[in-house]
Amino acid sequence: MTAVGIPVAGTRWRGPDGSGLRADTAHSLTDGVRRWPVVEGIPWLRPGREDLRAATVAALDAGDPRGATMLLLADTDDWWDGDRPTPRRLRAALAAGSLTEAVDLLGLGRVGTYFRHRWSDPSWLATLALTAAHPPSGRAVVDLACGAGHLLRHLALHGQTDLTGVDVVFAKLWLARRFVLPTGAPVALVCADLIAGWPLPPSHVPRHVACHDALYFLSDKAGFVATATAAAGPRGAVLLGHLHNATHPAGRAGLPLRAHEWTALLPGATAYAEEELTAATAGGRLPVAATGAALAATEALGLARDGAAAPADPALLLPADGVPVRRNPLYLDGDRTWPDDRWAAEYGDRAAMYLPPRWPDPPGPDAVCRRLLLDLPERW
Repeated sequence: MTAVGIPVAGTRWRGPDGSGLRADTAHSLTDGVRRWPVVEGIPWLRPGREDLRAATVAALDAGDPRGATMLLLADTDDWWDGDRPTPRRLRAALAAGSLTEAVDLLGLGRVGTYFRHRWSDPSWLATLALTAAHPPSGRAVVDLACGAGHLLRHLALHGQTDLTGVDVVFAKLWLARRFVLPTGAPVALVCADLIAGWPLPPSHVPRHVACHDALYFLSDKAGFVATATAAAGPRGAVLLGHLHNATHPAGRAGLPLRAHEWTALLPGATAYAEEELTAATAGGRLPVAATGAALAATEALGLARDGAAAPADPALLLPADGVPVRRNPLYLDGDRTWPDDRWAAEYGDRAAMYLPPRWPDPPGPDAVCRRLLLDLPERW
């Protein structure tokens, strides 16, 4: 086993063309024609990057796992418009002692800021509310576009034991494994492009399939949702969070749809307004579904369809029992300070509804619900 939760030998991942993969070495998978690298326990299955695939496999075959990791850490998605990290910074990132240090060395810019302060932003509170209202309830979890693993961490700490995260950017999965996921958590991570091929085999076991804060970037939304629904199975659940509403001034980033176009993608789903989802978590309660005018006016939608109609789990609104919490780093000097102007423009108005301008003394019994106190990873 190369990493917790990822046995390479016998793994039944699927390649981008749908072919089954088997382990041919301790660091690679093959479909019988091509070989795919497994770096730090993370299979890398991205299509259309043949030179990178071959170079990474060659580095692993030569006994250079650090070199292989650096190659994949420099890879990005098609939306990225920033500079790529230099080899010197990549080498330094491998020795980083915290998430904050690592995202800086990797040059992740606004994405790094998003990861560091995800535990405070309104869309994360919305994710918690949607998940609590439609929980996994013991079903296998697949988090699509999982980023640095925030939701996977939350569910693992709450006792979920069958967790898989999929993302197209290796660096995000590497951050999840190194700094975000609990040590020893049974989480499988795989780097794959979900518009090119589903990396998981069909299963008769129902799945809780989630995709938060990402679907509005994809062009083939209908195909993605159909694949997610098939993967969930008739007694599974599909949760789609933070779906940008094209008619809202703040919802025009990416490739958004109008509210009724989003709901049409997942017939029978319960729909929520983003503002209500955020307010529900901040208030320590379950969210109320929305229809009609409320959905048309929201900045973003949340959708959930559950074939098993699992009962809500309000405990998922909060950190797991026994997990330490500490002061939100936005209050280092007692005054609330947004990470930067871009974050403030995107999240500040809504975050100000639950994060006061100054640190309250004492913070009060609702401090955890309002994200004044956070269950940050130890190496935040």
